[in-house]
Amino acid sequence: MRTRVKICGITNEDDARVAVEAGADALGFVFFEGSPRCLELERARAIIETVPPFVSKVGVFVNAPLEQILGTVCGCGLDTVQLHGEETPKFAASVTFAACYKAFRVQHAGALIELTAYRTCGWLLDGYVAGQRGGTGASFDWDIAQTASKLGRPVILAGGLTHENVESAVRRVRPYAVDVSSGVESSPGRKDESKVRWFVEAATKCWAKD
Repeated sequence: MRTRVKICGITNEDDARVAVEAGADALGFVFFEGSPRCLELERARAIIETVPPFVSKVGVFVNAPLEQILGTVCGCGLDTVQLHGEETPKFAASVTFAACYKAFRVQHAGALIELTAYRTCGWLLDGYVAGQRGGTGASFDWDIAQTASKLGRPVILAGGLTHENVESAVRRVRPYAVDVSSGVESSPGRKDESKVRWFVEAATKCWAKD
């Protein structure tokens, strides 16, 4: 089974189209006001309405109330929720109205202790930058991701990925999916068409070789 690709931080219809045409399996939409890629509900809905079926629509939330997440999922047509804050295992378990996975900002191998408390659909491992929630381009030790992939949940690898290193990351970690935002941008919230296409090709071509 090939590694899936999520292009996160989509802010406009053109970038959504480019990502879909490039072969992305999922698009990410950020609903966190602290991000330069944050979308209002109505804007997100307009973009999502242009996305074809069988491409997953992921909403990224940071410490949002459950009612807000539910309203956004229903109002935008999201099918998946990414929790990117300090949400507890109990809170994550309460997200029953959509597929749900938990994101972790990894500093060291100690993060592995925290993962198994979350019985979500998967775990996203991202680089850690103090005071920032994601989309930073910071990477982490991929050996940690290799270990995490043996702990019983699909692993989504993020943090510092670009078209230049994603093939190496996929070969080394064999993650369920890779997630990229800043690594395919020309500026925060604006995707570079060539980088998107190169990234998807690099992330998936090694499976064709194997």
